[in-house]
Amino acid sequence: MKSKNQKSHFIKLIEKLKKEPIELDVFLEELKNNQDRFFDNPDLEFELLLSNGLPLDIYNDKVVLKTSKTIIEEQTFCIVDIETNGGHVNKGHQIIEIGAVKYKGGQVIDKYESLVYAKHIPEYIQEVTNIKPKMLEDAPILKTVLEEFKLFLEDDVFVAHDIKFDYNFISNSLEKYDLGRLENRKLCTIDLSRRTIKAERYGLGFLKESLNIDIDNHHRAYSDALSTTYILEMAFKNLNEKVKTVEDLIHFSKSAQPLMPKIKPNHKKVEGK
Repeated sequence: MKSKNQKSHFIKLIEKLKKEPIELDVFLEELKNNQDRFFDNPDLEFELLLSNGLPLDIYNDKVVLKTSKTIIEEQTFCIVDIETNGGHVNKGHQIIEIGAVKYKGGQVIDKYESLVYAKHIPEYIQEVTNIKPKMLEDAPILKTVLEEFKLFLEDDVFVAHDIKFDYNFISNSLEKYDLGRLENRKLCTIDLSRRTIKAERYGLGFLKESLNIDIDNHHRAYSDALSTTYILEMAFKNLNEKVKTVEDLIHFSKSAQPLMPKIKPNHKKVEGK
């Protein structure tokens, strides 16, 4: 797990890259000076970032954050949804299903879906997802699915309709099995839809209904990933014309003025799925 100092150092490095390319030797020196680096060798640390999905490239001996240059229409977005048997990897909970859709230039270009073997599914999760223990008996183990998914994801932009949960749960699961972590750029469709779609609420079920997204099997991973893809597509149609690159898009999703005022509920409620 990254320390606060390491996170701060890494965030500053990404912020620099978002503004302009960095000389390769300067970038490697930055990695070398990071006290919480994984490798002593900065070249290996650079390769680790690439293998963990950070979209870097080298042009004319300068390190470039590809998403700062890539226009939205040319970017591959990987829209992801997971079902789990609990909310915390560190409490022994795990993914029981994962679904993902690759979307580029207005088209779905690939997909990935898999159930995952698990010994236990709480009754309430069985009721919500309709995933029964018998369905998982012959499913691949989690490590296998994580390896396959990471290869599928590559360095695409990771998209989810509750980015903190899906991204962090998958990343923490990867770390648990010594498979690295996620360093992909990420985009939350709850945040983006707040700034592009007028709706009373922004949970996935409500948006599906209000946007007439006719996809069955709500609370199943692939179906929810596909529904989220349609929400992403609708959001793209309503984007401010000044939003051109992928980094413009990520910044817009976090900082632009929401279309509707945020309603504060009287009781604690987690919005998302």
